[in-house]
Amino acid sequence: MNGPEILLTFAPGLGLFVSHERRAGPSTVITDGASTLGHVVESLGVPLTEVGSLAVDGREVARGHVPAAGEHVTVGAVARPQQVEGAPLRFLLDVHLGTLARRMRLLGIDTAYESHDLGDPALAARSAAEQRVLLSRDRGLLRRRELWAGGYVYSDKPDEQLRDVLGRFAPVLTPWTRCTACNGRLRDADKDEVARDLEGGTKATYDVFARCDACGRVYWRGAHHDRLETIVRQALREYGKVPARA
Repeated sequence: MNGPEILLTFAPGLGLFVSHERRAGPSTVITDGASTLGHVVESLGVPLTEVGSLAVDGREVARGHVPAAGEHVTVGAVARPQQVEGAPLRFLLDVHLGTLARRMRLLGIDTAYESHDLGDPALAARSAAEQRVLLSRDRGLLRRRELWAGGYVYSDKPDEQLRDVLGRFAPVLTPWTRCTACNGRLRDADKDEVARDLEGGTKATYDVFARCDACGRVYWRGAHHDRLETIVRQALREYGKVPARA
């Protein structure tokens, strides 16, 4: 026997996740009469990490609401900037977001990432254990119940991915303070301290260095610095303040 029939309208930003016929406006859904509204929305393809407000006939309701026949449900997208309560804002990225992870670390954002695939259960468990926002383009991963918090990355292009994350979560930017390889903290290092880790040409050309306290990697303003500086300046211009010069 069919359950209650409801009407659902999805915010335009959620059209990516639903079938074509549900993108143009209200559409009907037959429910089982027992599932929560959150479950119904998720079953139609929308990860709850991307859902903001839920309203029934104009009245906001919780995800645990069980819809009744004839109700008109409006599903809103997450408001931006999104507030993440309960812990300092930090992130965990899946294996497919390596370039984004390095750019976030470049900007000083606490970003955990492993270059090998940990698997969905381990990623979700780490998100919960370390209270990190899990970023992914995998909708199935973002539907795992054990997640602490998550966010879908809407583009496959690193420049757009970074703008998406910065615009959505508004993290504090402290460029050049984290190791892009391991996420450890960087500190200033004397040239004598790092000399044995440098090749002859580098040692002769550069005088300003930093070292990662976690992995020991040494940094200097090498051939790629201008490209990285462009990324930093663009991010600061759009999403942060340029630090005052001494």
